[in-house]
Amino acid sequence: MIDLTAAEVAQLTGGALQAAPGTRVAGPTVIDSRKVAAGSLFVALAGETSDGHDHAAAAVTAGATLVLANRQIDGVPAVVVDDVPRALGLLAADHLRKLRAGGGLRVVAVTGSVGKTTTKDLLGQVLRPSGETVLPEASFNNEIGLPLTVLEAGPSTTYLVLEMGASAAGDLTYLTGIAPPDVSIVLAVGTAHLGGFGGIEAVARAKSEIVTGLAPGGVAVLNADDLRVVAMREIAPDRVVTFGTVRDSTLRARDISVDRAGRVSAVLTMGDEAHAVTLNLYGEHHLTNALAAAAAAVELGVSLADAAARISGAQALSPHRMAVTERADGVTIIDDSYNANPDSMRAALKSLAVMAGRDRRSIAVLGDMLELGAGSRADHEAIGLLVVRLNIKLLIVVGDGTSGLADGAIQEGSWGEEVLELPDVAAAADFLAGELREGDVVLVKSSNGAGLWRLGDELVAS
Repeated sequence: MIDLTAAEVAQLTGGALQAAPGTRVAGPTVIDSRKVAAGSLFVALAGETSDGHDHAAAAVTAGATLVLANRQIDGVPAVVVDDVPRALGLLAADHLRKLRAGGGLRVVAVTGSVGKTTTKDLLGQVLRPSGETVLPEASFNNEIGLPLTVLEAGPSTTYLVLEMGASAAGDLTYLTGIAPPDVSIVLAVGTAHLGGFGGIEAVARAKSEIVTGLAPGGVAVLNADDLRVVAMREIAPDRVVTFGTVRDSTLRARDISVDRAGRVSAVLTMGDEAHAVTLNLYGEHHLTNALAAAAAAVELGVSLADAAARISGAQALSPHRMAVTERADGVTIIDDSYNANPDSMRAALKSLAVMAGRDRRSIAVLGDMLELGAGSRADHEAIGLLVVRLNIKLLIVVGDGTSGLADGAIQEGSWGEEVLELPDVAAAADFLAGELREGDVVLVKSSNGAGLWRLGDELVAS
């Protein structure tokens, strides 16, 4: 939380002061006028569907003392800047510098094509017993969300956990410029947002920016199971710690098993230490996220024994991410509809197959995987093929852009009623309302923009 005068905000951002210089901001920084508290700085953002400038007066009425805007608003105390997101980043960078000067604050940042939010949530649960911890709301991982998270930290904050997303080269360089991490985690280099990068090697270079952007003396925590990630050790400015299942990992998982519910157990080893963990998360792929959180926590001063115990007690926090609901009618819903790319789609489908086993009907309700670029059609067909190879009993594809999923399954040998194409969420909901029966296990997965999260909500509420 910042404590600045309007004149200081203008000086830090290079903005024009349209308020009394001594006006004090001493409350939360918000972009939603409904979340204003006394002393807030309201950041007016112009979005695709709404313009924060239209809500600035209401924000001031609700208690905001200053508005950060890109144009003058009659009757509203403001600092007017050319670029509101950049100005927000400047405020966050200054705020973090001041907190670090006070000593004690450690910054840990996580990136990767999959698993960022889950790892962030695990880290929060592992670190909080050891000190006040601030972490992002939802997936606040871009040029808006990251500064807002930084600005939530205060003098008593011990750990600041940040999620850093990248849609293009340079994104992570910008974010680490605002908040250079003491510990940087790289989970995986995959095909998420591939269309914005042009190729997998370009994705790897972009993700590596979180390593080169470390604070002096910072530690890179790298996934040893991903060759593109572990190769980043060559550009790390200081120490490197690895995690994974391969033998030379600094933190290694061995004796891995997955129960019928899809929960993974393993023994975490580091040096002479060995500690058993059993995750409350669904899907073997979450072991990577747990290892990353444990390795980072150890670097931040948590013992491996405590990290393992806390990870075993951790819960899923963010919605629509492998959220499993057992309905009263005996149907199991796996809602993983927040986002999707080929890597996460494969992991979710494998979890569906494990949880259904041989005695329950498995149903995959899949939507479009967005931002995959020129290879999108082939990627969708490959997922359709995998559905058949995993012996998923019914594939339902929903919406535009999903014909490749159906074609891949049909080419691999599905026919008749094993593949169903439906136009939208409403049609899928109507079909499933009459189709589902006791014992069915249903996976709902797509990119967030495809909108299947609405179906996930409806199925869980049924």
